[in-house]
Amino acid sequence: MQKKLLLAVAALAVAVGMKGQETADSTTVDESAFTFTEAQLGENDDMTQNVTIINASVNTYASQVGWQFSPVRFRYRGLPLRFNSVYINGAPVNDAESGQFRYSMIGGLNNFVRGVDFSLPFEGNTFAMPDMGGSNNYNLRAGSLPIGQRAGVSYGNLSYKLRGTYTYASGFNQKGWAIAAGLTYRWADRGYAPGTFYSALSYFFGAEKRWMNGHSLSFTTWGNPTERAGQGASTDEVYWLANDRYYNPYWGYQNGKMRNSRVVNDFAPSALFTWDWKINDDMKLTTTLFGKYSMYKSTKLNYNNAENPQPDYWKNLPSSYFDVYDSSNEIYRTELALHDWQMATDYWHASIGNRQIQWDRLYWANEQANLSGSDALYYVQAKHNNNLTLNLASSLLTRLDKNKTWIVGYQLGMNNGRHYQTMEDLLGSQYFHNINTYALGTYAMSNPYVHYDLLTAGPEGRGKLIYEGDKFGYDYSILVHKALAWSSFQMNYGRFNFFVAGKVGGTDMSRKGYMLNGMFQENSYGRSGRAKFLEGGGKARVSFDASHGHAFTLGLGYEWRAPLATTAFVAPEMNNDFVSNLKNERIFSSEFCYMYQNAWVHANLNAFYNRLDNVTEWQNFYFDDINSFSYVSMTDISKEYYGVELGLSVKINSSFNIRALGTISDAKNVNNAKVWYLSSTNRTYNDANKGRPEHVMNEGMREASTPLTAAALIFSYHQRGWFLDLAPKYYDRIYLAYSPSTRYESTLSTTSSFDQEGNFIIPAQEKGHGGFMVDASIGRLLRIKRGQSVSINLMLHNILNNQNIVTGGYEQSRSDYTVKDDGTLNNTRTYKFSRNPKKYYALGFNGMLSISYRF
Repeated sequence: MQKKLLLAVAALAVAVGMKGQETADSTTVDESAFTFTEAQLGENDDMTQNVTIINASVNTYASQVGWQFSPVRFRYRGLPLRFNSVYINGAPVNDAESGQFRYSMIGGLNNFVRGVDFSLPFEGNTFAMPDMGGSNNYNLRAGSLPIGQRAGVSYGNLSYKLRGTYTYASGFNQKGWAIAAGLTYRWADRGYAPGTFYSALSYFFGAEKRWMNGHSLSFTTWGNPTERAGQGASTDEVYWLANDRYYNPYWGYQNGKMRNSRVVNDFAPSALFTWDWKINDDMKLTTTLFGKYSMYKSTKLNYNNAENPQPDYWKNLPSSYFDVYDSSNEIYRTELALHDWQMATDYWHASIGNRQIQWDRLYWANEQANLSGSDALYYVQAKHNNNLTLNLASSLLTRLDKNKTWIVGYQLGMNNGRHYQTMEDLLGSQYFHNINTYALGTYAMSNPYVHYDLLTAGPEGRGKLIYEGDKFGYDYSILVHKALAWSSFQMNYGRFNFFVAGKVGGTDMSRKGYMLNGMFQENSYGRSGRAKFLEGGGKARVSFDASHGHAFTLGLGYEWRAPLATTAFVAPEMNNDFVSNLKNERIFSSEFCYMYQNAWVHANLNAFYNRLDNVTEWQNFYFDDINSFSYVSMTDISKEYYGVELGLSVKINSSFNIRALGTISDAKNVNNAKVWYLSSTNRTYNDANKGRPEHVMNEGMREASTPLTAAALIFSYHQRGWFLDLAPKYYDRIYLAYSPSTRYESTLSTTSSFDQEGNFIIPAQEKGHGGFMVDASIGRLLRIKRGQSVSINLMLHNILNNQNIVTGGYEQSRSDYTVKDDGTLNNTRTYKFSRNPKKYYALGFNGMLSISYRF
């Protein structure tokens, strides 16, 4: 025994990325938990909200919430997705830069990802210290997948119309080999939103070899090459003009064919090797090496010294001519203004082509520019994010006796993310130069500040001539290294169960520029310094079985973790500067749970409180007010997340069950953040002349694009192979992403936004409508003969076709006024950006019919 323990410890020390796969709480999840559409899974960059899948067999609320509330992109406890950590065979797979896991990475692999261990914030597991938003570990070993073959086809009206799938798993043969493979294809010539399309092929292959001496090796690889067209958010005025809550400003016709300006190509081939060593019945060592190279490209229509080609650009809207909000405004409510409003309205209503991108006109404009030897007026650019990820995880599970389990492990990770921009399509133009055209209005062509890359500016200083496929604008990489050691201990003592876990590690990050930006010649090209952070923390939980079905749990945790690489640099597209005063986040988490269970009732009542300090957030957006891109960093933010959750399951009889889910929570900033911002046409930061950072008045701003109040009542009838569910639901308190720039101290001072006591009057954060939604599903399982069955399932969402529920969106960052050169207020605009946030609405009545055959 002692010899084997020493061997296990030695193997743990040299293993490259291990994980503990075996768990007493291993859960097999119903396929419905993974039939999200790609919009729900956050594949659309414009829809930043995503789904967090949470599940636990002993928690009624957690076991249902991920699936039941997915149509509105509900986030567990309002937390950002980076607090839901995901593992595959024990190796961490969250993106090292953003901290998030994109579920689209395993899109189309429904039949392979049902074997999963779920761990709630204070639940023990075998692969990590649980995260504040829960942790999920998918088992993709070939020998652990359900044995047999399965073929299926689905038809629906969501992001894709058709889905065909085939999977095979052999199980272990007499020689100890297991093989698994599968293919899935999803397709739509038009998705739910007009102008969208979808095409994705998913593949999977796994092999595992098991020996009689307790060792096994497995190899798994998969990928999901996808091409899809995007949908953009717009304002309520635009939705009214188009008479369509799913109006999409990103598309139009070119030579009679549909063309979308926002097309994403996404492919992340992944592979992992796992070594399991069952040392004896009470000890197991697991090691996994995970590798991924993701290639992500997203296109965008842009313009140069020309009118904005977006059909829903504010100057094209009726309310830019006539003030529809203020009846006392005599300047913008004249007869002429009303006439112009009506003309613009009639134009929108006259033809669908008038509210689309007019590609043929863009080509014509570029042809005219060619005649004068000018650069392209319109072009399609592509932003690339290519990531090489290598992660190593290892864990050793030891059952000390029947009541005590101890686990120790470590994780090592490296992520190299290459970010650059290419010219996708010149739209018939012959010329384009790698020049900062936004800066040309401030600096002469001879000034080096206007060059994106002085290394290729050429002797005449006109910048490199850009052809289709060439890089321009920016080119840099972000390198992140992570190392972590963790341990957990769980013990039963009479009616008490104790759990404690801890971790310690470090993160370092750096930037490497491949272009010498003219504005930052001293710190844009080459390697930056390295920012290093020590991380760690711990969690503890005590559970008490009060008998007669009653149980109580109390959990507490505290940790400090490094800021994300995506927020660590002020303007990574331009220079190597780190955010000033960058610090570790400080995270306190707590939870109190009551559970009651008997033969026919299962109830959970949870209360939670989480606090984050030293949070850093970052934004980058085109700011019309300064005719420039603006890079905004907010630091020293404090946030609180708290609320209550209720889960109730009542078994009426052997066939009929009623479940109730509900949460009321809050997720908000509790202080005003410090803010640094930089424009792409200016070398200086906003605090350069003040000697102190400015503040953004964002206290009280809520987490956006997730309902903070949600409830569902699910009626389930299951008998003799029939499955019927009916679920009315309610959502409320859905906030939109707030605009920091409208809440800067300088902005509020310019507009004289003060009350009688001299305090700032802070604009209220925009909200979206909530409301009721009814979902249902009906299914039938037909057993043909031994080992063969046919499953038919019809899922229906939003049966009442409620198209008023907002699922997300954002406030516009432009101001309602113009500013003089001295920074003082000039005059107000007719169009009110503050009254026109951009929104996404929940899909109307939609559904999917699936038929599968197992054999």
